[in-house]
Amino acid sequence: MTPDHKVLFGLGLEAGVHQVNEMLGHARLADEAGLDLVSVGDHPYFAERLDAYAALGFVLGATSNITGAVIMTNLLSRPAPILARTVTGLSTISGGRVVLGMGAGGMWEEIAALGVPRLSPAARVRALEEAIMVVRALSGGGDPVTFDGEFYHVTGLTPAAAPTLPIWIGSLGPKALAVTGRHADGWIPGHLADWRSTQVAESRPIVDEAAASVGRNPTDVDTIYNVSGRLTRAPLPETRDDEGRWTGGGVTQWVEELTFAVLERAAAAFIYLLPPGDTISDTTLNLWAHEVVPAVREAIAKR
Repeated sequence: MTPDHKVLFGLGLEAGVHQVNEMLGHARLADEAGLDLVSVGDHPYFAERLDAYAALGFVLGATSNITGAVIMTNLLSRPAPILARTVTGLSTISGGRVVLGMGAGGMWEEIAALGVPRLSPAARVRALEEAIMVVRALSGGGDPVTFDGEFYHVTGLTPAAAPTLPIWIGSLGPKALAVTGRHADGWIPGHLADWRSTQVAESRPIVDEAAASVGRNPTDVDTIYNVSGRLTRAPLPETRDDEGRWTGGGVTQWVEELTFAVLERAAAAFIYLLPPGDTISDTTLNLWAHEVVPAVREAIAKR
C-alpha cells in the first residue's frame, strides 16, 4: 500500500529549563535537515520543565519551515477558549506552522496540584470533546460564537481569522478513541505503542467506527507515532523486548520498521523522542535526520 499523502517525520525537543540552548539548536538543525515537525511536551506542574507554549513560540521564531506542536497539551490547565487564542496567534505569527495536540489528561495528581477541579475519567473525555468543538469554532473567521456546554461557556466571541489547525488527539480508552474518530485529524496511540502492538490493532477500529458514524472517512484520521529507542549505525541483535515493544536498532532496522509501518499499517507520521531530561546526541540526531528519514522517504516513494 502506498500512502496517498506525505508522511511526516519529526523530532521531540528537550524541554528542561537547563536545556534551552539544546532545544533551540536542535530545532534549527531539524529545520535545516528538512524534517517536518518538532514537538515539546506540556507539564506545567514541573518547575524544571519549560512552559510548553512559551517554548513553542521561541522554537517557531528560531526556525523557518518546520511545523511545531505541543504533544500533548495539558488541556485541563489551558481552558479551550484561551488555548484557541494561543494556537491561532502562533499560527498567524509563524505562517501556519502549528499543529494542535490535545488529550484528556493523564497525570491527574500532578494536574490537580495546579488547582484544577478534579474530573472523573468520563468527564475528562467529555471536556476534551467540548474543547475540540470550541477551538474549531473559534478559528477560521465567521460570526461570533456562543457555546453553552457542560464545561465551556462562550458568549458572542468572535473567531480568529487564522485557519483551523490540524488537531491530533492522544487517546487510550474507548470513549476517548471515539472522540478522536468523530473530531480529530490525527490519532497518537498512548504509551509509545507501535504499529505492531495489540493496543493499536484493537484501538484503531474504534477510531474508524466512530469516524464513519458521523459521516467521516476513517482515512482522514491519520495515525501518528511517537517513537523511541536506541539508534545506532550498526544493526543491533534485538530490536524488541520480551513484550514485543520496539526498543530501537541500527539505521537499516529503523528504515525497515518505519517503511513497514507506512506501507502495511498506514502510519502517517513519526516523532523521535528521548526520555524527559535526556539530550539527543549529535550522532543520534544526524542518523535520524540524514539517514533514517531520507531512506524511509525513498523507500515509500518507490512503492
